[in-house]
Amino acid sequence: MGVDQMVESPFVLTNLDKLVGWARKNSLWPVQMGLACCAIEMMATAASRWDMARFGAEMFRASPRQADLMIVSGRVSQKMAPVVRHIYDQMLEPKWVISMGDCASAGGIFNNYAIVQGVDKIIPVDVYVPGCPPTPDMLLFGLMKLQEKIARQKAIDPHQTGEKA
Repeated sequence: MGVDQMVESPFVLTNLDKLVGWARKNSLWPVQMGLACCAIEMMATAASRWDMARFGAEMFRASPRQADLMIVSGRVSQKMAPVVRHIYDQMLEPKWVISMGDCASAGGIFNNYAIVQGVDKIIPVDVYVPGCPPTPDMLLFGLMKLQEKIARQKAIDPHQTGEKA
């Protein structure tokens, strides 16, 4: 059987994990979670100059029940921490988190009692984007790293279903 006969086949043979990973990584729906100055850079990433839509993450959702990606951009205060956790809990599985900026990742220059010293203390973070503020191209790079991580995940993860591996 030659290559020309294989191309004409009406069937596409692939692994289910690869197919589901491809679909998930190319259709991310971020929730609006701008908390401080980094949110302006996040909005610029979605604008026409940087065009986050090229990576399948163009549609910022106002409802966490329609989103699977949370981009935490900016400092998280102690009063805002339960709200961030509540919004994260409302998102559907599978869900991912990008921590954007030094304030979201480690508290930034605000080393005091009022600011959470890293959003990873309240929700699990998949990708950290450094900078103060990080530029739109840095967020796009973080988005591409998240897409690589999503593509490597199993279609049905035993840790998500509560079953033993």
